[in-house]
Amino acid sequence: MTSSDYDPASEGAETDFARRMSYGNYLALDAILGAQHPLSEAHDEMLFIIQHQTTELWMRLAIHELSAARRAIAKDEVAPAMKMLARMSRIFEQLNNAWDVLRTMTPSEYTRFRSQLGQSSGFQSRQYRLIEFLLGNRNHAMLKPHAHDVETTKLLESELATPSLYDEVLRLADRNGLKMPAAVLARDVRETHSFNEGVLQAWRIVYEAPETHWMLYELAEKLVDFEDYFRRWRFNHVTTVERVIGFKRGTGGTGGVSYLKRMLEVELFPELWRVRTIL
Repeated sequence: MTSSDYDPASEGAETDFARRMSYGNYLALDAILGAQHPLSEAHDEMLFIIQHQTTELWMRLAIHELSAARRAIAKDEVAPAMKMLARMSRIFEQLNNAWDVLRTMTPSEYTRFRSQLGQSSGFQSRQYRLIEFLLGNRNHAMLKPHAHDVETTKLLESELATPSLYDEVLRLADRNGLKMPAAVLARDVRETHSFNEGVLQAWRIVYEAPETHWMLYELAEKLVDFEDYFRRWRFNHVTTVERVIGFKRGTGGTGGVSYLKRMLEVELFPELWRVRTIL
């Protein structure tokens, strides 16, 4: 018997799915694979659509992991949170690799269908906005692109009223003997956390004696590891956009590259980056 004649049913593989759960059923593949609807005849529009759809799928998982990690940290369940944060880094590694595929599209190829996008733009992604809010970058101006969508606005407003991941980490540290400034612990969580000297000095204690504060030290490094990947994702976004459209304005009306470069300046966990300077 050659390999082409092999029948997996001979070893017990199920092949009748008339009344059973199949691979396609479980994954709802008809819906997923039927969700690509190019608006032009341009060959590369399919690449553009799938790139962004798969990004949204990875972001769906990122929200799942970040939300669970935050809940775990709030309950002092640090070990599972560590696993989730490690997975977040791997998720953003996948998102970083995806830019390499999109970069195979040249400016000439993108021009053939760009007009079909209208005013749609990635900065309108509600999932990306939710991730930013979860991580503590709480720019209220970014609620405006979602004002037309009541459910999305409600979702984002609810997130703004919830302590961010970093807020919960700072509260965890305080509960474990690393005194955090009272003003930081009691701050309005709807606003973005800004650099605080007291928080910096608290983390300095951890980094000067990691063997004494190993749990907090390891957690801090997991956060830095994740933000490292997140920064690379933003940088790759800038590079890809400049490579494809140069310094044209974005389809959503932003400055394009200039807007994305401003995002590179955002620090999610500022004290964890600056503590390295004072050690």
